[in-house]
Amino acid sequence: VQLQASGGGLVQAGGSLRLSCAASGRTFSSYAMGWFRQAPGKEREFVAAISWSGGSTYYQDSVKGRFTISRDNAKNTVYLQMNSLKPEDTAVYYCAARNDGWYSTSQYEYAYWGQGTQVTVSS
Repeated sequence: VQLQASGGGLVQAGGSLRLSCAASGRTFSSYAMGWFRQAPGKEREFVAAISWSGGSTYYQDSVKGRFTISRDNAKNTVYLQMNSLKPEDTAVYYCAARNDGWYSTSQYEYAYWGQGTQVTVSS
């Protein structure tokens, strides 16, 4: 499967962005999907994930209550709605697909990755 992330940009603290990740292929609905991010000089970290049906989601503690992951299997797309953004959310955001219907928080469990989209939050 090929993934194409979009929707990043520059936003002031407190603002919102919605990231999208469009997937190719007919089996998108069988994959769990995740969002990860990598800030300069830091390791890539888990942000959020969603099961194949969208019925189960999981978030990193620092984004709970501010970010929402969702998916539209008819459109082969997963979203990350980011509200109340903070400067520490600044990073390149990556979407990823796992060859399993259930998500994982480990980046090593995801076989397919998008190219990343830059999110910059100014203070």
